[in-house]
Amino acid sequence: MQLFWRLNLKTLSSSTTALKMTSGELLRKCFKAQGVIDDVVNSVIDHIRPGPCRLDWDSLMTSLDILEYFEENCCVMRYTTAGQLWNIISPREFVDFSYTVDYKEGLLSCGISLDWSEKRSEFVRGYNHPCGWFCVPLKDSPNRSLLTGYIQTDLRGMIPQSAVDTAMASTLINFYGDLQKALQKA
Repeated sequence: MQLFWRLNLKTLSSSTTALKMTSGELLRKCFKAQGVIDDVVNSVIDHIRPGPCRLDWDSLMTSLDILEYFEENCCVMRYTTAGQLWNIISPREFVDFSYTVDYKEGLLSCGISLDWSEKRSEFVRGYNHPCGWFCVPLKDSPNRSLLTGYIQTDLRGMIPQSAVDTAMASTLINFYGDLQKALQKA
Protein backbone atom coordinates (compact mmCIF):
# COMPACT_ATOMS: atom_id res chain seq x y z
CA MET A 1 0.00 0.00 0.00
CA GLN A 2 1.50 3.31 -1.04
CA LEU A 3 0.74 6.23 1.27
CA PHE A 4 1.65 9.87 0.91
CA TRP A 5 0.82 13.06 2.75
CA ARG A 6 -0.51 16.09 0.89
CA LEU A 7 -0.12 19.52 2.44
CA ASN A 8 -3.55 21.02 3.09
CA LEU A 9 -2.55 24.17 4.95
CA LYS A 10 0.54 25.72 6.50
CA THR A 11 0.56 28.74 8.78
CA LEU A 12 2.48 31.84 7.82
CA SER A 13 4.90 31.25 10.69
CA SER A 14 5.64 27.79 9.25
CA SER A 15 5.45 26.25 12.74
CA THR A 16 2.17 24.41 12.15
CA THR A 17 1.06 22.26 9.25
CA ALA A 18 -2.05 20.26 8.42
CA LEU A 19 -1.72 17.39 5.97
CA LYS A 20 -4.06 14.77 4.55
CA MET A 21 -3.03 11.19 3.85
CA THR A 22 -4.45 9.68 0.71
CA SER A 23 -4.24 6.15 -0.57
CA GLY A 24 -6.05 4.15 -3.17
CA GLU A 25 -6.63 1.43 -0.57
CA LEU A 26 -7.83 3.57 2.35
CA LEU A 27 -11.53 4.31 2.38
CA ARG A 28 -11.27 7.05 5.00
CA LYS A 29 -9.05 10.10 5.21
CA CYS A 30 -6.42 10.59 7.88
CA PHE A 31 -5.31 14.09 8.78
CA LYS A 32 -2.01 14.90 10.42
CA ALA A 33 -1.32 18.14 12.23
CA GLN A 34 2.07 19.07 13.63
CA GLY A 35 3.43 22.14 15.33
CA VAL A 36 5.76 23.48 17.97
CA ILE A 37 4.12 24.73 21.16
CA ASP A 38 5.90 27.09 23.53
CA ASP A 39 5.29 25.11 26.73
CA VAL A 40 6.22 21.86 28.46
CA VAL A 41 4.63 18.53 27.53
CA ASN A 42 2.52 18.08 30.68
CA SER A 43 0.96 21.52 30.35
CA VAL A 44 0.14 20.96 26.68
CA ILE A 45 -1.55 17.60 27.30
CA ASP A 46 -3.40 18.95 30.36
CA HIS A 47 -5.04 21.47 28.03
CA ILE A 48 -5.91 18.85 25.40
CA ARG A 49 -7.25 16.02 27.55
CA PRO A 50 -10.98 15.87 28.35
CA GLY A 51 -12.08 18.26 31.06
CA PRO A 52 -13.32 21.79 31.71
CA CYS A 53 -10.02 23.40 30.67
CA ARG A 54 -10.61 22.31 27.07
CA LEU A 55 -13.85 24.28 26.76
CA ASP A 56 -12.10 27.47 27.84
CA TRP A 57 -9.88 27.64 24.79
CA ASP A 58 -11.00 25.25 22.01
CA SER A 59 -13.08 27.49 19.72
CA LEU A 60 -14.63 24.55 17.84
CA MET A 61 -15.88 22.71 20.94
CA THR A 62 -19.27 23.92 22.26
CA SER A 63 -19.82 21.38 25.07
CA LEU A 64 -17.96 18.56 26.79
CA ASP A 65 -19.35 16.08 29.32
CA ILE A 66 -17.52 13.20 30.97
CA LEU A 67 -20.00 10.30 30.82
CA GLU A 68 -17.88 7.71 32.63
CA TYR A 69 -14.53 7.72 34.45
CA PHE A 70 -12.57 4.46 34.52
CA GLU A 71 -9.38 5.76 36.12
CA GLU A 72 -7.48 9.03 36.32
CA ASN A 73 -6.54 9.28 32.62
CA CYS A 74 -9.29 7.17 31.10
CA CYS A 75 -12.89 8.17 30.37
CA VAL A 76 -15.82 8.26 27.97
CA MET A 77 -16.70 11.79 26.92
CA ARG A 78 -19.41 13.39 24.82
CA TYR A 79 -18.65 16.66 23.10
CA THR A 80 -20.25 18.85 20.51
CA THR A 81 -18.69 21.05 17.86
CA ALA A 82 -19.86 24.26 16.22
CA GLY A 83 -21.02 24.38 12.62
CA GLN A 84 -18.31 25.15 10.08
CA LEU A 85 -18.01 26.84 6.70
CA TRP A 86 -21.12 28.99 7.21
CA ASN A 87 -22.92 25.87 8.53
CA ILE A 88 -22.35 23.86 5.35
CA ILE A 89 -21.08 21.44 7.98
CA SER A 90 -23.70 21.53 10.72
CA PRO A 91 -22.88 21.05 14.44
CA ARG A 92 -21.64 17.57 15.31
CA GLU A 93 -21.73 15.36 18.41
CA PHE A 94 -19.09 12.75 19.25
CA VAL A 95 -18.90 10.14 22.01
CA ASP A 96 -15.30 9.02 22.47
CA PHE A 97 -13.26 6.75 24.68
CA SER A 98 -10.16 8.74 25.70
CA TYR A 99 -6.94 7.54 27.30
CA THR A 100 -3.78 9.49 28.16
CA VAL A 101 -0.53 7.73 29.00
CA ASP A 102 3.20 8.42 29.36
CA TYR A 103 5.00 7.45 26.17
CA LYS A 104 8.78 7.45 26.01
CA GLU A 105 9.86 11.06 26.76
CA GLY A 106 6.40 12.52 26.27
CA LEU A 107 2.69 11.83 26.50
CA LEU A 108 0.14 10.20 24.23
CA SER A 109 -3.55 11.06 24.36
CA CYS A 110 -5.61 8.79 22.14
CA GLY A 111 -9.23 8.04 21.47
CA ILE A 112 -11.87 6.34 19.39
CA SER A 113 -15.61 6.89 19.08
CA LEU A 114 -18.05 4.50 20.69
CA ASP A 115 -21.53 3.49 19.67
CA TRP A 116 -23.63 5.30 22.28
CA SER A 117 -27.37 4.86 22.17
CA GLU A 118 -28.37 8.29 23.45
CA LYS A 119 -28.38 10.79 20.58
CA ARG A 120 -29.43 14.42 20.48
CA SER A 121 -31.58 15.32 17.49
CA GLU A 122 -30.01 18.77 17.02
CA PHE A 123 -26.62 17.24 16.13
CA VAL A 124 -25.28 14.85 13.51
CA ARG A 125 -23.35 12.06 15.26
CA GLY A 126 -19.80 12.04 13.95
CA TYR A 127 -17.36 9.18 14.41
CA ASN A 128 -13.65 9.28 15.22
CA HIS A 129 -11.67 6.28 14.05
CA PRO A 130 -8.49 5.62 16.10
CA CYS A 131 -6.71 8.92 16.58
CA GLY A 132 -4.17 10.44 18.90
CA TRP A 133 -2.00 13.34 19.98
CA PHE A 134 1.70 12.74 20.65
CA CYS A 135 3.54 15.40 22.59
CA VAL A 136 7.30 15.30 23.16
CA PRO A 137 9.82 17.91 24.34
CA LEU A 138 12.07 19.42 21.70
CA LYS A 139 15.56 18.00 22.16
CA ASP A 140 17.28 21.38 21.90
CA SER A 141 14.62 23.27 23.90
CA PRO A 142 12.87 21.15 26.60
CA ASN A 143 10.52 24.03 27.54
CA ARG A 144 8.96 23.73 24.09
CA SER A 145 7.01 20.76 22.75
CA LEU A 146 6.35 19.13 19.42
CA LEU A 147 2.65 18.27 19.22
CA THR A 148 1.59 15.86 16.49
CA GLY A 149 -1.99 14.75 15.93
CA TYR A 150 -3.39 12.00 13.73
CA ILE A 151 -7.12 12.42 13.20
CA GLN A 152 -9.46 10.11 11.30
CA THR A 153 -12.87 11.73 11.59
CA ASP A 154 -15.99 10.68 9.73
CA LEU A 155 -18.26 13.72 9.97
CA ARG A 156 -21.12 11.71 8.47
CA GLY A 157 -23.90 13.29 6.50
CA MET A 158 -23.94 14.52 2.93
CA ILE A 159 -20.87 16.77 2.81
CA PRO A 160 -18.63 17.30 -0.23
CA GLN A 161 -15.11 15.97 0.45
CA SER A 162 -13.62 19.33 -0.54
CA ALA A 163 -15.64 21.00 2.25
CA VAL A 164 -14.42 18.40 4.76
CA ASP A 165 -10.80 18.88 3.66
CA THR A 166 -11.04 22.67 3.95
CA ALA A 167 -12.78 22.54 7.33
CA MET A 168 -10.37 19.97 8.79
CA ALA A 169 -7.27 21.87 7.68
CA SER A 170 -8.43 25.22 9.04
CA THR A 171 -9.79 23.63 12.25
CA LEU A 172 -6.46 21.93 12.96
CA ILE A 173 -4.46 25.10 12.33
CA ASN A 174 -6.83 27.11 14.56
CA PHE A 175 -6.53 24.41 17.23
CA TYR A 176 -2.79 25.08 17.54
CA GLY A 177 -3.24 28.85 17.65
CA ASP A 178 -6.01 28.66 20.27
CA LEU A 179 -3.96 26.21 22.35
CA GLN A 180 -0.87 28.43 22.25
CA LYS A 181 -2.90 31.48 23.37
CA ALA A 182 -4.45 29.50 26.26
CA LEU A 183 -1.06 28.28 27.42
CA GLN A 184 0.34 31.82 27.37
CA LYS A 185 -2.53 32.96 29.64
CA ALA A 186 -2.05 30.06 32.07
